Amino acid sequence: MRTNQQSYKSHTCGAYPAQIRSPSFVFPLSNSRKQNPKSSEKKLPKMPGNLEPLDLGIQIPYHFRCPISLELMSDPVTVSTGQTYDRTSIESWIATGNTSCPVTRLPLSDFTLIPNHTLRRLIQEWCVANRSSGVERIPTPKQPADPISVRSLLSQASAISGTHVSVRSRAAAIRRLRGLARDSEKNRVLIAGHNAREILVRILFADVDVGVETSSSEVVSESLALLVMLHMTEGECESISSDPGRVGFMTRLLFDSSIENRVNAAALVEMVLTGSKSTDLKMIISGSGSVFEGVMDLLRSSVSSRRALKIGIKALFALCLVKQTRHLAISAGAPGTLIDRLAADFDRCDTERGLATVELLCRLPEGCAAFGEHALTVPLLVKTILRVSDRATEYAAGALLALCTAEERCRDEAAAAGLVTQLLLLVQSDCTERAKRKAQMLLKLLRDSWPDDTLVNDDEFGRSEVVPF
Repeated sequence: MRTNQQSYKSHTCGAYPAQIRSPSFVFPLSNSRKQNPKSSEKKLPKMPGNLEPLDLGIQIPYHFRCPISLELMSDPVTVSTGQTYDRTSIESWIATGNTSCPVTRLPLSDFTLIPNHTLRRLIQEWCVANRSSGVERIPTPKQPADPISVRSLLSQASAISGTHVSVRSRAAAIRRLRGLARDSEKNRVLIAGHNAREILVRILFADVDVGVETSSSEVVSESLALLVMLHMTEGECESISSDPGRVGFMTRLLFDSSIENRVNAAALVEMVLTGSKSTDLKMIISGSGSVFEGVMDLLRSSVSSRRALKIGIKALFALCLVKQTRHLAISAGAPGTLIDRLAADFDRCDTERGLATVELLCRLPEGCAAFGEHALTVPLLVKTILRVSDRATEYAAGALLALCTAEERCRDEAAAAGLVTQLLLLVQSDCTERAKRKAQMLLKLLRDSWPDDTLVNDDEFGRSEVVPF
């Protein structure tokens, strides 16, 4: 008797095994297992992809398999030759430069992919019928955006209110585009390819540019939400950061009554900062204490969602990368908020950003003082070493080096928290060389009590290479 995997391997585009010609064919394996007890003790062969969780007695009907991947199709589409493939497989085939049908080898007259809804429903029914055998029903796929519809919606969104298009219609058009962008990266690329970013920037800052209040809050909210879902170019970012009026409007949105607008405004701040290369332009944004206060309010808020915290720490990190304005973060209370959030709320990636921000702020004397005043700072940093990731370990060690160099009290706290043991483990681990150098410097500092000016006066002492991520 052939296993399901053997049937799978013998399956080709031109010839199908006899066992799977019938959609309802199922191997009666249970009786054979009873007759041959030893067969149940053998290790079952590893099944490919989506077949692995299935019982070996289940055979996928051959016309439910994609001729390219040989796997169960989740989004069957038909090409111009009449052959049906899974959308992901045929798109990859075309993306690599192929212009012919994989099965018939005939040239594709066009690359339109027509959804095969009938076959997809049959596959879903088959999945439901075999649910008891571990088959999960494939979800109904969302269809990709249509270029004609995207152009029409963008035209409607950019129309002047009060003419033939109402404010409500403009907001509805942007909301529809936002829904399409949320569906897939492919849709976002398509929308962006129709000059959507420039249109949305113009809509968002219309009142600032003309000096008259013409846009409704609903249109502004929807355009902001869609804009932060698209990847902005350097030129588009600098068109915002170079305009004080636009920067001021973006900052005011950080204090909006809507939490969604505040989160999206913080996302826009981070996007514009990381997209602008000029330090002078970055300082136009980070040079205002209000922008730090707005981001800190977002991080402190008790109603902040997981997305709000993630965007808040990304925005704060981007702001603190501007060396000249880090003191504004300290004045806005960043040290205390960072330690509180690091102790409870952040996932691994956000923890790394948070610790990187801590190290950046510890490069200022007032930053070290502010972190030193928080009772959880030193124990938290010591506990983080070798617990989260190599990057997190490096940042925590860098912050501890700055704190222990600045204050003897921090050295005592670190030693009491078990830092020496952590450092001895660190220098023997496979972490980064920078982290090991910092660990060695910390060990010497704790052992010999080096004077403060030995390291503090060196602007580049053992720092991490902190870059946007």
